[in-house]
Amino acid sequence: MRSTLLALAAVTLTPFSLRAHDGLLAQNAVAPPDTASVTQNVKLGEGGHQFQSVAGWCEIPKGSAEGVLGATHGGIVVDKAGLIYFSTDTDRSIMVYSPEGKHLRSFDPKFSGCHGLAIHETNGEQFIYAAHLKGAQVVKFKLDGTPVLVIPYPAESGKYTKAGEYKVTGVAVGPNGDIYAADGYGKKWIHRYTADGKYVSTFGGPDPDLKNPTKELLSNPHGISLDSRGPQPLLLVADREKNRLVHFDLEGKFVAVVIENLRRPCSMTIRNGEVAIAELQGRVTILDKDNKEVTHLGDNPNKGQWANFKVPTTDWKDGIFTAPHGIGYDAAGNLFVMDWNQSGRVSKLQKL
Repeated sequence: MRSTLLALAAVTLTPFSLRAHDGLLAQNAVAPPDTASVTQNVKLGEGGHQFQSVAGWCEIPKGSAEGVLGATHGGIVVDKAGLIYFSTDTDRSIMVYSPEGKHLRSFDPKFSGCHGLAIHETNGEQFIYAAHLKGAQVVKFKLDGTPVLVIPYPAESGKYTKAGEYKVTGVAVGPNGDIYAADGYGKKWIHRYTADGKYVSTFGGPDPDLKNPTKELLSNPHGISLDSRGPQPLLLVADREKNRLVHFDLEGKFVAVVIENLRRPCSMTIRNGEVAIAELQGRVTILDKDNKEVTHLGDNPNKGQWANFKVPTTDWKDGIFTAPHGIGYDAAGNLFVMDWNQSGRVSKLQKL
């Protein structure tokens, strides 16, 4: 029984809202003596934005080394049937889970190292788009994991001399199927392609002086999402090292700074006018339809754990994130959160 609990708990948190700004600590804030203790359902959030963690949600696949999930450094999307897809740096590449947390299958090992993900429906069929960081390419998959389109590094842009300079971290799909790839770890450009992968244009680009920043330029376009909340669809970009979200239009023109003073935002998920942001420095932030902060989830008071890939399972605490990296809503408003972690850490937060 204990070994089963350990296996389940290796990737399961029970987050709650730790409100550092007013000094209020929620229940169960003490570190467990071992990972088997991380099995309780805990409420988090406030007002109309409350959630409850789902204990033991993420099943460890059979044959996993040391009984853990393996390094999580990717994104999360949810399909119309409620299946959850998240990318890892393991041989299981993109893993597929049921809403109840059962591991169903995994994509081809050669796609290990995918980073940001997007999901888009075309002619009644859903497809997953992956920023394949390890492969310096964008890949479009059927839901069963069959690749149907591969877009190599954008040599046509004139920004690169070799594929190794292109370190794609995020991908988004426009209403017409155009594909946008963000080179967050490379040269900081965003590249636009047609639905069939033909190069169109490049925009964004690196800011040479972050001490005196230029608002239109980027520090690290780590994550990118289609934002359809306004009268016209826009691209929402997590500019991580400037601690902000920004909008570009679909042609690549800078529109506005959406919000600043975040904690290294990595990725976003949008539902019913609200945006949930995975911030690498130990929390999740939710914005309302006017892009105002309404709550923080799992806020970590230990700055030594912020953006720390090597926090061991024995140091995890109920209700506290260490390095949120991937995030996704399902149709019911439940949240799935991935911490950047060497052992692998994915949580389900059920909407209350």
